[in-house]
Amino acid sequence: MKPGRMVMLVIGTLLAMLGLSLVIAAGTLGSAWARQQQDGYLTVPVERYAVNSYALTTMRADIAAETLPLPARMDQLVSLVLRGQNADPAKPVFLGVARQADVDRYLAGTARSVLDHVQFDPFQARYREIAGSRAPEPPGQQTFWASSSTGTGRHELPLNLRPGNWVVVVMNADASRPLLVDLQAGARSELLGPLALGLLTGGLAMLVVGVPLLLAGAAGLGRLIPAGTGPAAATAPYPARLSGTLDPELSRGLWLVKWLLAVPHYIVLAILWFAFVVATIASGVAILFTGRYPRNLFNFNVGVLRWQWRVAFYAFAALGTDRYPPFTLARTDYPADFDVDYPQRLNNWLVLVKPWLLAVPHLLIVSVLTGSAGLWWARGNGGNWGAGIGLLGLLVFIAGVVLLFTGRYRPDLFALVMGLNRWIYRVYAYVGLMRDEYPPFRLDQGPADPGAAGAGPGTGTGSAAYGQPPSTPR
Repeated sequence: MKPGRMVMLVIGTLLAMLGLSLVIAAGTLGSAWARQQQDGYLTVPVERYAVNSYALTTMRADIAAETLPLPARMDQLVSLVLRGQNADPAKPVFLGVARQADVDRYLAGTARSVLDHVQFDPFQARYREIAGSRAPEPPGQQTFWASSSTGTGRHELPLNLRPGNWVVVVMNADASRPLLVDLQAGARSELLGPLALGLLTGGLAMLVVGVPLLLAGAAGLGRLIPAGTGPAAATAPYPARLSGTLDPELSRGLWLVKWLLAVPHYIVLAILWFAFVVATIASGVAILFTGRYPRNLFNFNVGVLRWQWRVAFYAFAALGTDRYPPFTLARTDYPADFDVDYPQRLNNWLVLVKPWLLAVPHLLIVSVLTGSAGLWWARGNGGNWGAGIGLLGLLVFIAGVVLLFTGRYRPDLFALVMGLNRWIYRVYAYVGLMRDEYPPFRLDQGPADPGAAGAGPGTGTGSAAYGQPPSTPR
């Protein structure tokens, strides 16, 4: 690979990634600003807090003027509010904020509950109970409150940020127990709108510079990589061909650390895959208007899939060789190869529905094969993410365990693993807009792709299958 083109690709990718991140952040802040305009505050859901004590307090909030210089009108930057009402709307509730020392003196010897942790969706509140036997005086009669509010129904307590150690206290107005109250916290900032606009401007500027640099670098690299030249042979089940030759002398235990050894490749592939997505979108626009996939971007994208397959074949998707993958987009004599025939014409309008609508059946199957179908929100698991392993990962793990104890990789298992990978990469090619032919619902098992007639081990499966010698690696 040419260093200059690679530098352009890396700089363009980093600028585009940062620009996209800023645009997303601007969208998030803009959405927050719009919600703030509707209600006046950004709020959490109203939830019921129930304790069998006299008072519910927050943990101490330390605001130090030395470490957090506060302007004279801090409320112009950030304003906080606490809204609350008793579970019995006719019963008044007290909301107050005061310094920690004053609250400790007032509630000394009184049973109270300190709110340690709150989780929403689903709602869970965790309290630290402080025992006591003394009944407190009504909170509204105290004079140390910095701010307070008492009333029936829903009412608000402004929380102004000032230096000191502060605690929020919620009680029944008559200082009785137990306490059942519906609370909601909110915040607003006048900075959201200007900050969103600034991030959007900066993000768009980076995208304007980064995307052309990225595409220029990708096209420059793709110019050096010959692609398949024409329609697939009549015997080929699909014009995207994947091959892999099993190493007869595999190490028993190296597969346990291959995923770690491949970390440098993961870093490079993170950049390449971002560039792949951008190049695919740009190519989709070109196909829509011209019916042609820009040849250099096509070569680059095929090279990214080829690089990905070599790393996958080595580290996690096949474990078929102990030979370390090369750092190149071009075809080499590596025992794993991938190639796609360049299409002379593509349907202009099919590009609008091919990668997301028409590909849905295959994407569902691929999600099962790769395990991404197991990454769903587990509502019944305490709100935690649940992870799953796909069929391909399970088979590769079994192959690794068998290899560890027997020193042998079963050829029939390797053939099945290759068939699953072949299915996945055909879908990659289709979703990447490289072909209009719909991928077959079929496992073509074995090391060599059925469409790579005469392709020998290590020669790849690309243009060599059509009477052309493999390209010389650069």
